[in-house]
Amino acid sequence: MLKVYNTLSGKKEAFEPLAPGVVRMYVCGVTVYDYCHLGHARSALVFDVIRRYLEFSGYRVEFAKNFTDVDDKIIKRANEQGVSCDTITEKYIRAYYEDMGKLGIRQATVEPKATEHMADIVHLTDTLVKKGLAYQVDGDVYFEVGKYSGYGRLSKRKLDDMQAGARVEVDERKRHPMDFALWKGAKPGEPAWPSPWGQGRPGWHIECSAMAMKHLGETFDIHGGGADLIFPHHENEIAQSCGATGKEFARYWIHNGFVQINQEKMSKSLGNFFTIREIFEKWEYPETVTGEVLRYFLLATHYRSPLDFSDQGLDEAKRTLDAFYGLFKRLTEPTALSATGDEKLPSLIEELNGSFRRAMDDDVNTAIAIAAFQRFRSDVNRLLEVGLSQAACERARKAFRTFGDVLGLFQSDTWRFGVIHRVSASLTGGAYVAAGLTGHGPIADAEIERLKSERDEARKRKDFARADEIKTLLAAQGWIAEDKPDGTTRWKR
Repeated sequence: MLKVYNTLSGKKEAFEPLAPGVVRMYVCGVTVYDYCHLGHARSALVFDVIRRYLEFSGYRVEFAKNFTDVDDKIIKRANEQGVSCDTITEKYIRAYYEDMGKLGIRQATVEPKATEHMADIVHLTDTLVKKGLAYQVDGDVYFEVGKYSGYGRLSKRKLDDMQAGARVEVDERKRHPMDFALWKGAKPGEPAWPSPWGQGRPGWHIECSAMAMKHLGETFDIHGGGADLIFPHHENEIAQSCGATGKEFARYWIHNGFVQINQEKMSKSLGNFFTIREIFEKWEYPETVTGEVLRYFLLATHYRSPLDFSDQGLDEAKRTLDAFYGLFKRLTEPTALSATGDEKLPSLIEELNGSFRRAMDDDVNTAIAIAAFQRFRSDVNRLLEVGLSQAACERARKAFRTFGDVLGLFQSDTWRFGVIHRVSASLTGGAYVAAGLTGHGPIADAEIERLKSERDEARKRKDFARADEIKTLLAAQGWIAEDKPDGTTRWKR
């Protein structure tokens, strides 16, 4: 049975959806005023994999992920550039889909925008005012945190100890410093919508409650996001939603950990802040390959743990994926007549099945799941040495693809990984040199093929000195020779 760590309770809990066979999940999306960064990539990937595993486990997933398309930062960016807010948001929504597409992130079932749900936002705010949980001040409406007795239960904070923090507007008109804006009165040069309190726009927190309840109901199964959203955003969502309905808002709260750069917290002020696009620009792989490398790297750490991003980590992820795709290539090649390894393969696939499911059922532990794939890779490599039939090779490849699809891995064509090597400058320090292009000038493709054939002939006549000489020469051109037990050679670049 799947168990997930529930931030609300502070422990792992057995996951049981409200409706049998159906999971309703809401994840806070991005504020569309700039390009997505690594933190956005990690959060999007974590919940993409959770959604995939739920579907793999037989659930139908109703998944909502929003766009915040009205916000102080959007308005500031639009004013700086002398364009409309719509121009800014449309640009970065397109960029979001481009970036997520490269990472293999599937679109949610519904992806609502705040500006398309103003009637729902106004209705929810009005409900809170009429219940006495919110108050109006000069066209602004604030939620009164002192009126909600459960405030602080998600973040484990006490109201009396709280101070106004990030994205919490300090205003002397508030009854308590932690009271937060549900509605903001219109200001010159800002977009505005009609409401019972005059023209204005929503506060940051109210939009998610309104959109989640609109698309998933007053109570749903999973609410997710980055750990940075626990307070104040998710804490405030709980207060306003539960206050309005008298019901629990979300039953399981799941949060992914922070991203660090070389063991320092990712921050623009520290100059170690990377967008997804910068990573793709610095790496010379085709987009589909780079996306899989980044996915593998991000999933190799459990989603709740801090993630340290580095060039070395990405490079290791690429080397490991190379090893997987090298095996996949071997599984498509003609095999020896002996197939003595066939009888052992079913038990290894069953072992992978059990290990993979146990890892994922234990709070979606992708790191342990990846370790299971690595063991299976080693086992299959050993079976190939003793011989696998073509049918067995296909069964092994299918196992990798079936379970790997849950993580969004192992779906590329094998040749794409066989010819790629990293040549770009470092993102976070150090440098990498183009592989195999030192010591010899470039050799034409036709000459390379001739040398490969000459080496084959040298090995047949047991002229191993010449064979090694050619192997060294071609290695300088970026070609790696893998000599197989049947006397043939596999070449990788």
